[in-house]
Amino acid sequence: MLLPLPGCSCSRVISVVHQIQTNKTVVIASDVHLGAISSEQEEAFRTWLLQAAEIASRIVFNGDLFDFWFEYRWGKTSGHDLTLLQLREIVDAGIPITLMGGNHDWWGGRYLREEVGLDFHQEPLVTELVGLRTLLAHGDGLSKGDFNYRMARLLLRARSTRWAFAMLPPALGDFIARGISNTKYRKRPPTGKELECSDELKLWAKGQFEDQPELDLILLGHTHVPKIISFDRKHWYINTGDWVYHRSFALLQQGKPPKLIEWTGSIS
Repeated sequence: MLLPLPGCSCSRVISVVHQIQTNKTVVIASDVHLGAISSEQEEAFRTWLLQAAEIASRIVFNGDLFDFWFEYRWGKTSGHDLTLLQLREIVDAGIPITLMGGNHDWWGGRYLREEVGLDFHQEPLVTELVGLRTLLAHGDGLSKGDFNYRMARLLLRARSTRWAFAMLPPALGDFIARGISNTKYRKRPPTGKELECSDELKLWAKGQFEDQPELDLILLGHTHVPKIISFDRKHWYINTGDWVYHRSFALLQQGKPPKLIEWTGSIS
């Protein structure tokens, strides 16, 4: 039986360095929203995932891999068996996969960690990727314009709320979540509001570099707007965009500048 793990607010950054293989390639994607994209998009994503596993020493999903994920008292969110099996096979092959919880799938827990084998995090972290000291966060609740969302998140992530939702039959809980999700409206170019959010997160990242000059790279998602910026030719900010519209991802290789790529059938 699966009970959601207790968690706390993502408003602070855990400044703990996780040692990761630094001599190969790391592939990063975010905002795939499995369950809300078409079957054709999901099949394309699984093809991309196979290609990523062929070249990567680590794969990172920076939030909202799932349009909704919850581990209930009597089960888990349904409908992702093929992808979960593929992720498990990649991990079993010796390629670690990191998943940062986003505003759609922060409620992961024991199943993702123990059954699938994901390195699942619910708070931003500082880690080492291909020799770059990297701040990894989904991006929700970080900009000043997200005040109302931050208040709602306190309720949605409260231990009592999670306990109550976990008691629902999985089919009912998933039905409620699908009704709330607005991902179906994001299968088009970014709107002005989304571009404004993108600019706010860029400014947030710039402030983090000023406060933590030892950082080399900041990786965010959430906005669905792909963006790569070099500050002072030393500090890199990347927003990996999404798979809903752009099919974008980041590629990190030892000794080379980071890349932001839109997938068109081949990962290189």
